[in-house]
Amino acid sequence: MTVVSFFLTHAEVVVEPARPIESWGLSDAGRSRAARAVDVARHPEVRRIVSSEERKAVETAAVLGTATGIVPTTHGALGEIDRSATGYLPFEEFEGVVDAFFSAPEESVRGWERAVDAQARIVEAVRRLTADDDAGDVTIVSHGAVGALLLADLRGVPISRALDQPGMGSVFAFDPRTWRATSDWRRVPAR
Repeated sequence: MTVVSFFLTHAEVVVEPARPIESWGLSDAGRSRAARAVDVARHPEVRRIVSSEERKAVETAAVLGTATGIVPTTHGALGEIDRSATGYLPFEEFEGVVDAFFSAPEESVRGWERAVDAQARIVEAVRRLTADDDAGDVTIVSHGAVGALLLADLRGVPISRALDQPGMGSVFAFDPRTWRATSDWRRVPAR
């Protein structure tokens, strides 16, 4: 039997520069996209939805849970890369730091968590969450950067920004038993 689990990233958020990033919630567009995730981020064997503890991921998981009848749970190790050293950065500056994060995975860029450390964390968390054959398949709701790091490990390739999601609210499938990605990123339709 093929086992398929999913890694889904939170959808669009309301950017609130004065508030901690972890407390940002979904925008109306994000809620709409999250509602469509049921079409691409699950199949009948998915019996669990587990998200990071950050509000935007919890809200995405809740929308998916309502559509599927599955009550989501959270797991702290599924969190986004730790970028608390800088907090909010304007988009152009943020993009440059993200580029540096992926291009120098063994270095801390501006105090951010190193990519290799974030990758080890997300890989260990996903392996633990998918280790129980009797628990059924899972949809993990998390964040784009750690998804790219997980995807690199599943493909056995170096860390690269080329593996980043095509936009918030994207998903890929993977087989946790063979530890390989079974699809590329796919953006959840907005409507």
